[in-house]
Amino acid sequence: MPRTDVAIYQERAGEVPLLEWLDGLSPKARDKCIVKVELLEEKGHELRRPHCDLLEQGIYELRARLGNVHYRILYAFVRKNAVLLSHGCTKRKEVPKREINRAIRNRDNYTENPEAHMFLGEL
Repeated sequence: MPRTDVAIYQERAGEVPLLEWLDGLSPKARDKCIVKVELLEEKGHELRRPHCDLLEQGIYELRARLGNVHYRILYAFVRKNAVLLSHGCTKRKEVPKREINRAIRNRDNYTENPEAHMFLGEL
């Protein structure tokens, strides 16, 4: 299977929610999350639990853990071999519904206007 293209969501005003969230993590937690993104890039649709899981409405969670903290990067497939990384969050029992709704909104914004909502830099 070909590598999966990974795009990062950007707000119209230029904010990049995923990068802002990653910047707030410890270096070790950030590294764990980046390794998971690299695994998603390599495996794409073939990636399964425990690394990721489908939440709802085409929104997936990429899963990382450090100690008792569960880190999640929400994403969606936007083309056959392309994913859009929306943003990150931490969770306790389940990913909060507001975070899923935010990922749905980000995916829809990107789908309507990819050029306006794609971060062109790197992780």
